[in-house]
Amino acid sequence: MLEGLKVVEYATYMAAPGAGCILADWGAEVIKIEPPGGDPIRNFFRSIGTDYQDNPVFDFDNRGKKSIVVDTTTPEGQEIVRKLAADADVFLTNVRPGGLKRSGMDHDSLRSLNPKLVYCSLTGYGLEGPDADRPGFDIASFWSRTGVARLTIPKGQDPFALRTAFGDHTTSMSAAAGICAALVEAQRTGKGRLVEASLFRTGLYAMGSDFAIQLFFGRIASTKGRTEQIVPLSNFYKTADDHWICIVARQGDVDWVPMCKVIDREDLATDPRYVTAKGRRQNMEDVVAIIDEGFAKYTREEISARLDANSIAWAPVQTLAEVAQDPQAFASGAIVQTPSAKGDGSTYPAPASPVRFPGADDGPKGPSPRMGQHTREVLASLGITEADIQAMYDSSVVA
Repeated sequence: MLEGLKVVEYATYMAAPGAGCILADWGAEVIKIEPPGGDPIRNFFRSIGTDYQDNPVFDFDNRGKKSIVVDTTTPEGQEIVRKLAADADVFLTNVRPGGLKRSGMDHDSLRSLNPKLVYCSLTGYGLEGPDADRPGFDIASFWSRTGVARLTIPKGQDPFALRTAFGDHTTSMSAAAGICAALVEAQRTGKGRLVEASLFRTGLYAMGSDFAIQLFFGRIASTKGRTEQIVPLSNFYKTADDHWICIVARQGDVDWVPMCKVIDREDLATDPRYVTAKGRRQNMEDVVAIIDEGFAKYTREEISARLDANSIAWAPVQTLAEVAQDPQAFASGAIVQTPSAKGDGSTYPAPASPVRFPGADDGPKGPSPRMGQHTREVLASLGITEADIQAMYDSSVVA
């Protein structure tokens, strides 16, 4: 879908590189500018005492890209970035705004060189306000400051950490969507624009329904435990073989009688304590105990069949090990074969980009690059002579 588009990615860690990976999967040429020493995520496993040729965390966000190493603290390095941006379609960065301004790689400077450039700035907190230049990480900006960390835990319990790059990759999707919208405008008008994505704003949108309630009513209910659910049918229940099942009840009272059939308690189908949503709410602990007892009589396979037979919406609460074997994950295209960085033609399974384009090549376009693998090739494409390129290597401007 994006073949022929050139993306310059001046970014490290996960959120912005994740957006670049989505664009690469969709066909764009993505040139990743790395600092001397490389993107720190290249050391994700080395920092915990292991060293693999394939690094699935780095590979996931960087497959199919070209890597060049440039020392952008030098005037020569900054000029290389400007030359790359001068004929690019997209410039994607998560460098803090102050540093970009000082080095002449801010939006205004690069757009003056290339009016059609779509410039995407991905930050912790946005480009305006007192915290515009504050460092941002997903566990801080997306998870903690937005209120998600406090809202997610049941009342009275301690906060817990967000899993690896959850907020980063949610923001990657936001940034990729914004870039594509701006590209449509640029192709229509010949003018690019600034695209601003932040972990903070994306986090607020991700919890937008609850935030909308807070903004409208001035308050929000706390997260409740299993026995305190306002709609106790919509809950989690454990089977006889220790599998959890998520139940999603439809609006109103339509699922009470079917649930009674599922748990073999049709004697309760007309019980006045439970036949209405209000009654079930008033007796929520009893309802949960009744359904707990019913689910405990059946294995996951048995309860699944009973739920399906009674048209109740449900899903298994799976481990990632189970998801990795889930046939629906493969059927939906959510797992793709990624070329190994070893360069031996082998592949391994990895998560796909978030959107599928049936009939199109929307998967990985190659392995993640070795650090600086394409430096010489990319510099030559800018018209820089071999002698000048070698001089840059000799002076450590590039690597």
